[in-house]
Amino acid sequence: MSVSTASPVLRTLAVSKSYGKRLAVDRLDLEVGKAELFGFLGPNGAGKTTTIRMALGLIAPTNGSVEVLGREVRSHRAEVLPKVGALVESPALYGYLSGRDNLRVFGDLLGGVPNKRIDEVLEIVSLKGRERDRVKTYSMGMKQRLGLAVALLNDPDLLILDEPANGLDPAGIVEMRDLLRGLAASGKTVFISSHVLSEVQQICTRVAIINHGRLVRVATVADLVQAPGEFEVKVDSPADLAAVLRLQPWARNARAEDGVVVTTAPDGGGRELIKFLVQNGHEPDYVSRRQHDLEDVFLSLTGPEEKG
Repeated sequence: MSVSTASPVLRTLAVSKSYGKRLAVDRLDLEVGKAELFGFLGPNGAGKTTTIRMALGLIAPTNGSVEVLGREVRSHRAEVLPKVGALVESPALYGYLSGRDNLRVFGDLLGGVPNKRIDEVLEIVSLKGRERDRVKTYSMGMKQRLGLAVALLNDPDLLILDEPANGLDPAGIVEMRDLLRGLAASGKTVFISSHVLSEVQQICTRVAIINHGRLVRVATVADLVQAPGEFEVKVDSPADLAAVLRLQPWARNARAEDGVVVTTAPDGGGRELIKFLVQNGHEPDYVSRRQHDLEDVFLSLTGPEEKG
């Protein structure tokens, strides 16, 4: 499969993990390139958390291997893991300490982090001005951003984020979205596991979907959500237009949905469709290729289970 660089930042090579007779991850092959915003999706119990734990060197694969920056994680932990930052759900922060003191404590666990770096990550996550306040006074969004600041202390090449939008209100989700986009733009690889599929659709360049431990699909978000051959047409009288279109051999399934007409085109492209509309007295306000929601695609590939 193609990625954005010849040397993947994160790669799983036929990796499997068994717990007794239960196969949690089954011969998973993934490649994530430099500066990608990569979404990792699957129903609850699909093997996402197990994969993340293997990528972080917390558990060993039963078979196969996980590589970070070209090195096998388990045998090169000391070399690889300092280049990885992780945020797993709600960060374990010290509420009675300030944001800055939290970063200082976690920095000490990394062997010491200069004050300059603490200032830099506070700036990156937009907590300047609140860094001396106790964390127990922070909103959920601020706590998530502080958790991300902890993950950024060692200036990692790879960020592995499990549910970065966990518990955030709409404003917090927008803040996190902008922050992650900025990190990818700066050259960091961001690997996201999330329930919030609408956010994954907006920020990720590619996604992998797994189910029952197996890779179901890996593709760009644009390719996944593209509805092949269908267009949405906005006109004044969608029901009338749909009736006209259904008389055409190339548009038998034309239909009015939510105030627009969904139809195929004479040649598969929009130009001939627009020409037909104008010639038949239905000048459109717009014609655009139809897209599915990532949630629809996800459910079609995994079944109507709870998303994870």
